Amino acid sequence: MIQKISVPVSVDLSFNHHTRTVLPVRLIFEGRNHLIRRIGFHHVYREGRTLYHVFSVASDTLFFRLVLNTDNLHWQLEEISDGEVV
Repeated sequence: MIQKISVPVSVDLSFNHHTRTVLPVRLIFEGRNHLIRRIGFHHVYREGRTLYHVFSVASDTLFFRLVLNTDNLHWQLEEISDGEVV
């Protein structure tokens, strides 16, 4: 079931200087560590002058939609899903 939420989360990143890519590798949500096993989709959009990066990622058991605000470098968790269809 997909649950829409809007909560701040902590995210660890990995930067590869050869490919010049930055990818989330772990997030902390409700005090639990979730290792990111797959990155499904990444896109950017702009609201006014603020650029946002959106990542659809998966841990072993959950799917997440993470948004990075590049003005303040804060991460927001916007969706979480366990993959079940209701």
